[in-house]
Amino acid sequence: MLKRRSTEAGHRRKFLAVIDDTPECSRAVIYAARRAERTAGGLTMLYVIEPSGFQHWIGVENIMRAEAMDEAESTLARFADIARRHSSVEPELVIREGNRAEQITGLIAEDEDIAILVLAAGTDKDGPGPLVTAMAGRHVAHFPVPITIVPGTLTDDDIAAIA
Repeated sequence: MLKRRSTEAGHRRKFLAVIDDTPECSRAVIYAARRAERTAGGLTMLYVIEPSGFQHWIGVENIMRAEAMDEAESTLARFADIARRHSSVEPELVIREGNRAEQITGLIAEDEDIAILVLAAGTDKDGPGPLVTAMAGRHVAHFPVPITIVPGTLTDDDIAAIA
């Protein structure tokens, strides 16, 4: 396992928030941004473009990839604005392609300053959501950093009080 260096000179602890289109995603972003600000840390926001599975025609695949990249950039910009409204932290924006869980663990392995993964739990009766289930479920025993799960029902004021 890669050594975390976030407490060493020249490094700072980063909070990693995974960005997606779920309603609870803003809860994770606000919490991570506020924690980063209060602890003089950083905020990394990751958007993962999952494979489309459409590879029959290269031209169509390239168009779909460009559209997915535009969507990723737009979504990251929107959540970066949310982070800025709730803290003074300037988020680092990362876009990757591939399996979401693999890209999350890959980024953590590459960036030795990422010290905490922040996820938000869904509010549906179906459970906390697929990402929380995947990351906190079978991988948790060997995960390289702590995972903070923010309840999706918390308000901005609730988050401000605890972050």
